[in-house]
Amino acid sequence: MRAHALTARTGRLYFAVQTAAGAAWWLGVWLIPAVRSATLGALDPLALAVLDIPLFVIASALVACELRWAVWIVVPWTSLVAVCMAGYATLTGTAGWGALLMVAAAAGSVMAGMLVLCGRLPSERMIVGPFAFCAAPETGSHVTRTVRQLSVFWGVFLVVLPALIVAVEHRWGLVAPVMPAIRIAGGVLLVAASALGIWSALTMATRGAGTPLPSAMPRRLVVAGPYRWVRNPMAVAGIAQGVAVGMLVGSWLVVLYALSGSLVWNTLIRPHEEADLESRFGQEYDDYRARVRCWMPGRPFAVPVSPGRR
Repeated sequence: MRAHALTARTGRLYFAVQTAAGAAWWLGVWLIPAVRSATLGALDPLALAVLDIPLFVIASALVACELRWAVWIVVPWTSLVAVCMAGYATLTGTAGWGALLMVAAAAGSVMAGMLVLCGRLPSERMIVGPFAFCAAPETGSHVTRTVRQLSVFWGVFLVVLPALIVAVEHRWGLVAPVMPAIRIAGGVLLVAASALGIWSALTMATRGAGTPLPSAMPRRLVVAGPYRWVRNPMAVAGIAQGVAVGMLVGSWLVVLYALSGSLVWNTLIRPHEEADLESRFGQEYDDYRARVRCWMPGRPFAVPVSPGRR
């Protein structure tokens, strides 16, 4: 879903769903001991319900009914509960499912709240610093810059963050058994996806005179190498790598993290990237975009390309 397709109505719909989910969860807490234990641990459900039902369930319903002021109740409350539940689950090793659900609810409430109040997600605020779109400098080695970028990004997003997620997953008691075949498949996928990522990055550096980082975008439109089959092979590779790491270490949360990242990139970042490419390359990029798909590989782009272009 594109960012421009997300509207205030989408936000209100989210809060309507959150109302139903919150009511169903509280019903489960009162009727099913396993739900109460998994989501609240040793916390007193009555003491929490006195605040949570009006500030979370009822406030979400008010937002869904177009009472925008209730956003200022449900979003701060949900965020506070998420932080407290995450801390409680980390300290005690219990109520992990409750912490996970509240963290997800807080993230959803923040984004839906922005939609209700602003009518859109202000994604342009993410395009700052090293993520601001700018053409690469003409001097210096683009290959060297690309290697440095890959080292940092892969280290952070494929090693450090997954390691933290796995630690949380174990501490919160959310680990699920994984068959050895899945771990093996994850290793194979990681090698293949990494090879695609390296191929894509080097093609961008050598043919496009730029790097994958937005602050040093290619100076020439790249339609060679893997870009002949799919418009965003770096993104495809990155998402596949994240899923592969999750499979390899046996973490369903890491897999979810990778898939969530793909939604964020596709919804919030890709429209800005494509607008930048269209502004710099015009009809040339429009023709390329019309013939090559974003995510799924198709027939290779067959327009002749001069040796100095990608």
